[in-house]
Amino acid sequence: MGVRIHVDDFGTGYSSLSRLRHFPIDGLKIDRSFVIDIPNSIDNAAITNTIIAMAHTLRKKVIAEGVETEEQLSFLQKNGCEEVQGYLFSRPVSNKDMAKLLSEQIRPKQS
Repeated sequence: MGVRIHVDDFGTGYSSLSRLRHFPIDGLKIDRSFVIDIPNSIDNAAITNTIIAMAHTLRKKVIAEGVETEEQLSFLQKNGCEEVQGYLFSRPVSNKDMAKLLSEQIRPKQS
């Protein structure tokens, strides 16, 4: 069906390591609370990098949420994070606005 399952907000709440063994997941989504202070927080950078490395060791993909700066994006790309989301790319949009954005992406630009 093309559906992928990622553990949301990994590293917080109920997203424990033991759950990785019990569910057929495709990847991990790094919680915004770890991404927000990159590159200023050595601890958050270390935790984020560790989650990426662990996910890759388990053959899982990684999504980081809350990406707001080019510095955060650069750090995540350098450390192998496959996907990102956050205000750096877009504020949340309605279904109608999303359809319009996707439509504009698909159509060739007029010269």
